[in-house]
Amino acid sequence: MIESAPLEAFFLRLPRGRRFCLFHGIAAGVAARGAILYIAPFAEEMNCARRVAAAQARAFAAEGLAVLQIDVHGCGDSDGDFSDADWDGWSDDLLAAVAWLRQRVAAPLWLWGLRAGCLLAAEAAQRLDQRANFLFWQPSVSGEMVLRHFLRLKIAGDVLSNQRRTSVGEMLAELASGQAVEVAGYAVSAPLAQGLRAATLAPPAEVGQLIVIETGASQAPAGPSPSLEEALAGWRAYGAAVQFHGLRSPPFWQRVDRTDVAPLIAATTKLLREAAR
Repeated sequence: MIESAPLEAFFLRLPRGRRFCLFHGIAAGVAARGAILYIAPFAEEMNCARRVAAAQARAFAAEGLAVLQIDVHGCGDSDGDFSDADWDGWSDDLLAAVAWLRQRVAAPLWLWGLRAGCLLAAEAAQRLDQRANFLFWQPSVSGEMVLRHFLRLKIAGDVLSNQRRTSVGEMLAELASGQAVEVAGYAVSAPLAQGLRAATLAPPAEVGQLIVIETGASQAPAGPSPSLEEALAGWRAYGAAVQFHGLRSPPFWQRVDRTDVAPLIAATTKLLREAAR
């Protein structure tokens, strides 16, 4: 009888403080087929997606795919405040997590991102000294668009609270001048905004497989959006073996209630199981 996969919670100690991690290890008797680092989406989407990410990590671990989840600087249970975070620092956190994971699991490396986490995964991969494979859930292709969408939440909040309405342009100008902007309880620093605005879904020099899954609430997408297709063409040009899959699934990263994502988890697990062969 195969034992259940072990779960380890710990703090990864880095120069800028501790980073909270969850490691979904591989059960005794199961061969290691992959080492996966999960990169969460931006701001509140990270919290909304926690339950689904954990469920998917458990499913991976049962297949011999070890998963490390990390709260980057200023997020979750890690040290620091969100207002102190910056894009380059988050990339540093991921590189440290990869180094830890590679010491624990001798298997091909996968970077698994969700939404803006895909942008951060691509950024960190530029600095890796090894080839990586990628799993992207609902990837954002432009950090500029991620930031603009996030800033619009403040406009909506100002309308509801009858406060003076500001514009996205005004907030971008404040960030460009070095000021922080608070949106929905998150103080976005100028360095974080600058790094996010510059982020694109560009491929690293060394890339293996790329599995992309996009979802639709009412129906499965027939194909990637034009902007995503353009980005995927760049990955193919660098030699990546790209797969795109459209699935019907609710936008769980936007909702705090429990949603049925069993088809997404089952399909993703099957795809990684086959890719790991």
